[in-house]
Amino acid sequence: FFYSQYARVWIPDAEEVWKSAELLKDYKPGDEVLQLRLEEGKVIEYCLDAKTKELPPLRNPDILVGENDLTALSYLHEPAVLHNLKVRFIDSKLIYTYCGIVLVAINPYEQLPIYGEDIINAYSGQNMGDMDPHIFAVAEEAYKQMARDERNQSIIVSGESGAGKTVSAKYAMRYFATVSGSASEANVEEKVLASNPIMESIGNAKTTRNDNSSRFGKYIEIGFDKRYRIIGANMRTYLLEKSRVVFQAEEERNYHIFYQLCASAALPEFKTLRLGNANYFYYTKQGGSAVIDGVDDAKEMVNTRQACTLLGISDSYQMGIFRILAGILHLGNVEFASRDSDSCVIPPKHEPLNIFCDLMGVEYEEMAHWLCHRKLATATETYIKPISKLHAINARDALAKHIYANLFNWIVDHVNKALHATVKQHSFIGVLDIYGFETFEINSFEQFCINYANEKLQQQFNMHVFKLEQEEYMKEQIPWTLIDFYDNQPCINLIEAKMGILDLLDEECKMPKGSDDTWAQKLYNTHLNKCALFEKPRMSNKAFIIKHFADKVEYQCEGFLEKNKDTVYEEQFKVLKSSKFKLLPELFQDEEKAISPTSATPSGRVPLSRTPVKPAKARPGQASKEHKKTVGHQFRNSLHLLMETLNATTPHYVRCIKPNDFKFPFTFDEKRAVQQLRACGVLETIRISAAGFPSRWTYQEFFSRYRVLMKQRDVLGDRKQTCKNVLEKLILDKDKYQFGKTKIFFRAGQVAYLEKIRADKLRAACIRIQKTIRGWLMRKKYVRMRKAAITIQRHVRGYQARCYANFLRRTRAAITIQKFQRMYVVRRRYQCMRAATIALQALLRGYMARNKYQMMLREHKSIIIQKHVRGWLARVHYHRTLKAIVYLQCCYRRMMAKRELKKLKIEARSVERYKKLHIGLENKIMQLQRKIDEQNKEYKSLMEKLSNLEITYSTETEKLRNDVERLRMSEEEAKNATNRVLSLQEEIAKLRKELHQTQSEKKTIEEWADKYKHETEQASMHIDALHETMEKKLVEETKQLELDLNDERLRYQNLLNEFSRLEERYDDLKDEMNLMVVKSSNISVFLSFPSLFPIFTHCSASSWCGRGILLDFLLFFLKQEPSEKKAPLDMSLFLKLQKRVTELEQEKQSLQDELDRKEDFILVVGMLLLDAIVPFLQRQELESENKKLKNELNELQKALTETRSPEVTAPGAPAYRVLLDQLTSVSEELEVRKEEVLILRSQLVSQKEPWLIVPEQQLKLYTPSENWGCDFLSVFTQLLLNFFRLLESQLQSQKKSHENELESLRGEIQSLKEENNRQQQLLAQNLQLPPEARIEASLQHEITRLTNENLDLMEQLEKQDKTVRKLKKQLKVFAKKIGELEVGQMENISPGQIIDEPIRPVNIPRKEKDFQGMLEYKKEDEQKLVKNLILELKPRGVAVNLIPGLPAYILFMCVRHADYLNDDQKVRSLLTSTINGIKKVLKKRGDDFETVSFWLSNTCRFLHCLKQYSGEEGFMKHNTPRQNEHCLTNFDLAEYRQVLSDLAIQIYQQLVRVLENILQPMIVSGMLEHETIQGVSGVKPTGLRKRTSSIADEGTYTLDSIIRQLNSFHSVMCQHGMDPELIKQVVKQMFYIIGAVTLNNLLLRKDMCSWSKGMQIRYNVSQLEEWLRDKNLMNSGAKETLEPLIQAAQLLQVKKKTDEDAEAICSMCNALTTAQIVKVLNLYTPVNEFEERVLVSFIRTIQMRLRDRKDSPQLLMDAKHIFPVTFPFNPSSLALETIQIPASLGLGFISRV
Repeated sequence: FFYSQYARVWIPDAEEVWKSAELLKDYKPGDEVLQLRLEEGKVIEYCLDAKTKELPPLRNPDILVGENDLTALSYLHEPAVLHNLKVRFIDSKLIYTYCGIVLVAINPYEQLPIYGEDIINAYSGQNMGDMDPHIFAVAEEAYKQMARDERNQSIIVSGESGAGKTVSAKYAMRYFATVSGSASEANVEEKVLASNPIMESIGNAKTTRNDNSSRFGKYIEIGFDKRYRIIGANMRTYLLEKSRVVFQAEEERNYHIFYQLCASAALPEFKTLRLGNANYFYYTKQGGSAVIDGVDDAKEMVNTRQACTLLGISDSYQMGIFRILAGILHLGNVEFASRDSDSCVIPPKHEPLNIFCDLMGVEYEEMAHWLCHRKLATATETYIKPISKLHAINARDALAKHIYANLFNWIVDHVNKALHATVKQHSFIGVLDIYGFETFEINSFEQFCINYANEKLQQQFNMHVFKLEQEEYMKEQIPWTLIDFYDNQPCINLIEAKMGILDLLDEECKMPKGSDDTWAQKLYNTHLNKCALFEKPRMSNKAFIIKHFADKVEYQCEGFLEKNKDTVYEEQFKVLKSSKFKLLPELFQDEEKAISPTSATPSGRVPLSRTPVKPAKARPGQASKEHKKTVGHQFRNSLHLLMETLNATTPHYVRCIKPNDFKFPFTFDEKRAVQQLRACGVLETIRISAAGFPSRWTYQEFFSRYRVLMKQRDVLGDRKQTCKNVLEKLILDKDKYQFGKTKIFFRAGQVAYLEKIRADKLRAACIRIQKTIRGWLMRKKYVRMRKAAITIQRHVRGYQARCYANFLRRTRAAITIQKFQRMYVVRRRYQCMRAATIALQALLRGYMARNKYQMMLREHKSIIIQKHVRGWLARVHYHRTLKAIVYLQCCYRRMMAKRELKKLKIEARSVERYKKLHIGLENKIMQLQRKIDEQNKEYKSLMEKLSNLEITYSTETEKLRNDVERLRMSEEEAKNATNRVLSLQEEIAKLRKELHQTQSEKKTIEEWADKYKHETEQASMHIDALHETMEKKLVEETKQLELDLNDERLRYQNLLNEFSRLEERYDDLKDEMNLMVVKSSNISVFLSFPSLFPIFTHCSASSWCGRGILLDFLLFFLKQEPSEKKAPLDMSLFLKLQKRVTELEQEKQSLQDELDRKEDFILVVGMLLLDAIVPFLQRQELESENKKLKNELNELQKALTETRSPEVTAPGAPAYRVLLDQLTSVSEELEVRKEEVLILRSQLVSQKEPWLIVPEQQLKLYTPSENWGCDFLSVFTQLLLNFFRLLESQLQSQKKSHENELESLRGEIQSLKEENNRQQQLLAQNLQLPPEARIEASLQHEITRLTNENLDLMEQLEKQDKTVRKLKKQLKVFAKKIGELEVGQMENISPGQIIDEPIRPVNIPRKEKDFQGMLEYKKEDEQKLVKNLILELKPRGVAVNLIPGLPAYILFMCVRHADYLNDDQKVRSLLTSTINGIKKVLKKRGDDFETVSFWLSNTCRFLHCLKQYSGEEGFMKHNTPRQNEHCLTNFDLAEYRQVLSDLAIQIYQQLVRVLENILQPMIVSGMLEHETIQGVSGVKPTGLRKRTSSIADEGTYTLDSIIRQLNSFHSVMCQHGMDPELIKQVVKQMFYIIGAVTLNNLLLRKDMCSWSKGMQIRYNVSQLEEWLRDKNLMNSGAKETLEPLIQAAQLLQVKKKTDEDAEAICSMCNALTTAQIVKVLNLYTPVNEFEERVLVSFIRTIQMRLRDRKDSPQLLMDAKHIFPVTFPFNPSSLALETIQIPASLGLGFISRV
């Protein structure tokens, strides 16, 4: 069934080991050939084995390729393992892979960013299967099992040279050092890590396979105490390669330490070693490669020396070590000259030997003699025999090897002493770094021992794997049969059993004439044809073959006996032991007592043996026998001891693989990899797993994965029964699976079969979905096409209709045109005819009219003639008639006149006539007389007028003359003006010419201006571009400055955090110390240092905390009594404190000298008198002033009482005014006195030395002596000197003030001058303007001036308002004091006086008490206040119903009262006690979120109150007038505000740590593992190490758990009244933690990087954003902290194929680093077969596009990062006087004021 068409299989290949191929047709039983197609397209025929008919192994589905655990593969065989490792290593750049219980580590030959402290923190506390494979995961599993199972652990690291064993072991130890820490301050973990550089320098060397190859094996036991903190370590070494000291192959080096010495030869301290270049010495130049690329041996030497110093190896011992090493180098240059074939000699005064003897401190003659001779002892005599040159060289090399081996052992012993635990070890974790299986072209005794050790380790590994499999089956209650696995016990027996290879080798070494040839013959005789594992080569009689578990190995017998004996001449030892150099005998002193742990091994390798040997004194023969114990025997003993240790621990296996022999990064050689996989036992693990049930699923995981194969009716409530029913239907063969208690076990291939069924089902479903979707799409397309056709038809028909309509319109238009054309022709013809007719009519009618006109004209003229004629005739007739009438009238009148004349003549002749005439004349005469008089009067008046007129005339004439003169002058001026006009006209003509010139010039200038304008525009464009760039740079610099500010703020807050941590550490140490110190010793030690009294008494509040810590440490160490029962002291801490004690003693001595110089007693008494006299004098002045005021007030009261009339006491009465005047003068006088007192006090205080200030309580300690008078005179003299200094300082201050005033006046004068000049300029400009513009300019100037004056006046008014408010405050204070004085005076009046005085009844209205917003308490109640309000106040109890921030308000109101009393000691004591109390509460209940939140809120409120009521303008803007009255008046608490701000920062950081500890367990489970959207993500098959299930069980955290916790945090902070801005910062920090932890786990978990998981993350993030919206916190910046996680989720979901996709990813993922983007792409794993993997080429494209991006190379986000916190000022609108203190607080001892 499995070998059907299109099935993929693996076939063997000579180059690639295994190749993938695809079946072209189904396989049928009996077929001998398979038709296959290779991946490159080639079709081949694969012939099956005729005997076995074994089919090629099947290939796993692509979905299983790249799994973290090889046991998760459905088909478990060699090609599947090899392919999985290759895909992970090459494509995903993953070097770690699990294989059951084994971690396979492939050396990348490249530094990877996966070992940082952030990675360690990410793996800490995690289950081994929950994270991607890593050495840290193995270390964490070992650490966790040690703590959980109370059992010692071992990590066995093995592999070839260059596979990375040492690095893996180093990282494992670093993990333990980082995670566990140390139990003391001795930094044991640093010492453990510091042992690595030392051991690498003396035990590592460059080989052809590895630049830093460990040439020895080591087993390091890291010890832990009961709290599982590192307390020490111990190291055991195995098989040091001594032969490397004297011989190196081509391209190899000696041990690193020799080259480090040569590179540092120029150092002054190394001059005596007489070193030089490494190519000068024979022992370092043989390999021809003295330098390693990228390695600085001089720097490595510095690191080695620092590590030695850290491990307690003193400088003298270090120099001794270097002397011995230099001596070995010089010994290698010793040369021998042959005398004959059996003897040799060293040249006389041979320099290398001379230097060697000087360095070793031995005699030159003795060493030269015994290098060329040896002593032979027989039963009867002893004689000295010369040796040949070859034997001498071998003896020299043997001596050098032995010295180096003993030095190596000595260093290891000293390292172990330095790492030895000072307390009892509770448990340990061992790290074994040992060589792997080796096979070369020529294999000797070294490879034999190494492979023997690997056989033992492989046996232990097989038994452990088999045991785990058996335990798993028994735990799940599954019937199992014995699994057949390879047992290598026969091979081990062949080597170590009786008459085995080692036994025969030791026996041959004891033979006097034993040789390698005779030993080989014994091997052949004993084992050949008797043991199946032993073979003899066909072409050799000096070799043998052993079938090891990994491969057959052929060993050459040559050199086995010599290496097993490891002979060194005893006479040379004696010479070295007699050395004057102390260190050299130490190296050989243990050889007489016991075998050295690393004495001698193959080719110089040294094993470790702990078996003690009895001393030589007991049995003389025994010592020599033990001394001659062979290397093979020692190695076997040490190996047995190692196996006993490993069997007593729980082992964890790390198998290191070398991917290629050329050290190329990320290059995979399949042949070398398969060879190592076979050798290290990984394939054996696979085979054991595959023999049983390798695939295991929990019922829930199986149900979640294969739910698609079930029908609805198959799903039952019982998941176990459901799975059983389904499996019985899907897999008919019941032997292919077993049901356990919690898991289902499948045989190999069954999971692939189930995956195939699932894929087929999903494929059918996909086809159905595709069918439906495609039908829907086609229908949609058809509807769209039909709609389009209808639309086209409509448009065509419309077009045709429009065309027809247009035709009709054109036809109608043509008819209309024809009609009008015809009408026009007819009308034209008609008009011509009509015009002709009218013209004829006009001519005819004109002729007739002209005729008629002529006739009428003649008639008219004839009429006119007739008229004139007839008129003349009538006029003639009229004139005649008139003339006749006039004549008649004249005749008649003449006749009548004659008659009248006659009558007059008759009358004139009569007398009466004359009388009448005379009367009439008299009247006329009188009238005439009157007229004459009147005329005379008029004449006089006229004469006067005439005279006046003459005068006026004369004046007028004079004026006219003057005018004439002026006119003449003006005429002359006019003439002159005309001349000037002529000249001006000439000038105008000239100017016109100039104007023309200027116009021409203007044109040229305009042309130039246009050019300049164009250039200016270009320049402006360039400037704009520069401006934009500058703005961008400015923005970038601003951002950078903001980042720098945040970094600086973060650095400061981190320092505060470190300070608080050290402070807590100090408190813990102090508590521990207090338990050890006796009370009596406290008093005695304290009294023994009287010089500390001034420090304790006079240190201020700000310095008390800092000095108190050091003095407490000082007192503690001074109080320690010498006792043998003392606990072991921490040396580093003791040295630090001892250093600080010496500093304090020096400070004490300097203070003592200062006191001696200033004459202690006289000055102290003088200052005491000064402190006593000045207040006394001030008190007297104030008392006298108070008496005056009292007398004046009494007089006023008497005056008021005597004058009882209401007029006197009325507001406008004189007495009332006098009272007001007196009160005003009194207040002014008091103000003046108060200012004087304050000035005096400040000056006196400023002159005092701080260390001389003594409190008033100590005045009682000083009593007057007999020489009081002399003392008083001296003190008084000092007082006068101080007074003169005071006067001098006052004069200096007055001089400075006068100089300042003078400077300000000069400035004002200068400003006035500038203003005057400006006014003159404005006036001159205004005069040149026209009148209207002049008026407007003057008005504008006046408005500006008035505005400036108004602004100045407003500023002055504000200042005066402030002054008035201040004076009002002072006036209220003085009024209150006057009231108190009046009350005191009334109390002093006798009762008799009160009776004598008449009492007038007064109506006193009852008024509510006006509280000042202060709280009064007694000094002795301060501790009670702190205890009730801070230490015992519980947020969950009493504080729930309080006003938010009530404790802060209460504390501030107490501070206000102390400020009101001007009591600085009380203020300082209260603030210090408050700060210490808050610290104690947070230390005691620092893990309770409510407590920390409560005190963070109250600390911030207290800080805001100190700012709001500080009196500073910046903090008073939002205050009410009443709140401004409550400002502090006497003290500036800015320093305490800084202390409170630092405390708030520490509380905030503690709050972040608390919420981080609460959220940490929820984040990964809720954000990543839990399926919020059920059914979206499926569970992939997993291996032996199970992941945490994503199905929500009881106790599993979900996203709802996180949101509920966030709600809880938010409600608690709001309930405590925390500032909104601070809440936003806390929320931002919480979201950052959530995002960082989630992203970090995503980057370390391959199974989480899939499309469906990206959807889950996006949904979870949207839920968090919704929470932010509900809480109105979107502007807090919290959403931005999730941006990296959002982009990572988007990266999982976007398309990842083309270059456009790459460009989109690069632009989208701007919050992710390049390393994170590449990591996510590498980890992306399809959950289903329909998803596609990310191609390597696509990842390379991304890397190329992002190569210019400058971001951090760090892979993980810093989850411990805390944003810098700020506390924006948030004033309170709550009035202090309205605050009520609840009785539940127990603060009845304080009262409101």
